[in-house]
Amino acid sequence: MSTKPGVKHVQNKNATIKSMIILVLLFFIFGLVSWVNTILVPYFQLTLQLTNFQSSFVTFAFYIAYLVMAIPSSFLLNKMGYKRGMMYGLWCMAIGALLFVPAAYWRVYQVFLLGLFLLGVGLAILQSAANPYVTIVGPIESAAKRMSIVGTGNKLAGVIANLIFAGVVIRESDKVLMREIESGLYTGTSLDAALDNLIKGVMFPYLILAVALFVFGIIVRYSALPELDPSVVNKCSAEDESSGKSIFQYPALILGVVAMFFHIGTQMIALATSIQYAGTMGESLAGPAKNIPSYTMLLTFLGYFIGIILIPKYLKQRNALLICASLNLVLSILIISTSGTVNFFGITSDISIWYLVMMGLPNALLYAGIWPLAINGLGKHTNLGAAFLVMALCGSAFMPMIYHSLVELNSSLSPFEAMKQAYWILIPCFAYIVWYAARGYRIKFWRRTKN
Repeated sequence: MSTKPGVKHVQNKNATIKSMIILVLLFFIFGLVSWVNTILVPYFQLTLQLTNFQSSFVTFAFYIAYLVMAIPSSFLLNKMGYKRGMMYGLWCMAIGALLFVPAAYWRVYQVFLLGLFLLGVGLAILQSAANPYVTIVGPIESAAKRMSIVGTGNKLAGVIANLIFAGVVIRESDKVLMREIESGLYTGTSLDAALDNLIKGVMFPYLILAVALFVFGIIVRYSALPELDPSVVNKCSAEDESSGKSIFQYPALILGVVAMFFHIGTQMIALATSIQYAGTMGESLAGPAKNIPSYTMLLTFLGYFIGIILIPKYLKQRNALLICASLNLVLSILIISTSGTVNFFGITSDISIWYLVMMGLPNALLYAGIWPLAINGLGKHTNLGAAFLVMALCGSAFMPMIYHSLVELNSSLSPFEAMKQAYWILIPCFAYIVWYAARGYRIKFWRRTKN
């Protein structure tokens, strides 16, 4: 039970355990659907013959849904309840996955983007519901620990998502075909026929995914997951409750939204560009480079376990956020400033790509650290505050596009140097998160009050 006055939470231990099991499964689905984008980007770039900038619309179409739908999601959940809202969210995702079938059949990029957008809309609804559950289903002091627990489901999915996609969609014959296409063996109508044959591999897996999402929506709707009233379980002080404070009068939340935007955006840059970055070093999507995002996710998975062990018994969640943000700031600097050829896991590359991979470990506790600091004490504004934080996930839509724009600006350099120099964008983002963990979350008023 929380030791802080005014902060209440679900106290039935049995109900909490059941809720956490369902939430872990939900976060597994979040990861399975989200992190497969890291391999969809280079996959679509090849099969749809896209430029680097055009391929960034894969993540943009998916994550822009968070910006569009987060606040409507909070009103939807308030009106329909969390469980029914999550069912509709899963059904929306099912429709998005189903659109991959006609999109692949006709090889139409715009239909793929619509499917990705609907997947994102469904996830925006689910994130708006699931994250407050995790935060307020137990003591606020151990919220980062619970975030770490459900995060293991998310990142486990991240570890296996690319492996599943590569194993199910990219068959052995496809790998040969990919190498032939990359070598320029096909042109004109023969190239179109080869690409048509290659991209149809996504049809059956996404059809199965659509059915699974629809069924799981029904399971969640009639599960043991309790309906929560955030205005009661995440109670703010009586003074705040009676003052009629606007959501914008909580600096810790607004500053936390910016921190979340930078964290999610930089995480997606590291994941979605790593295979392309390896490609500038001579590695192919058909080779071991396709596993690089899975190595990053594996480290993040490990990071969550570290968080479960250390938080809050040995390490306060705020200190964990400060340490991890600082580590990523150092790794960002190393990406830019170091060079040298190494060979790991059959991949011959510049050492900088492995600093990019290593970001997966500290990334684990950034999300888990920012969320409870930002949402703490919002009371009746909890749903809306959660929606703002979910909106910040659109960082994954904008930051990779900004990164690729920087790559284009460096077009006079070699592809390798152009991508390497563009990673400068990571440094100010992590510097801000360090500041938020050290000072920003403490700010209670926008202006210093006079004595």
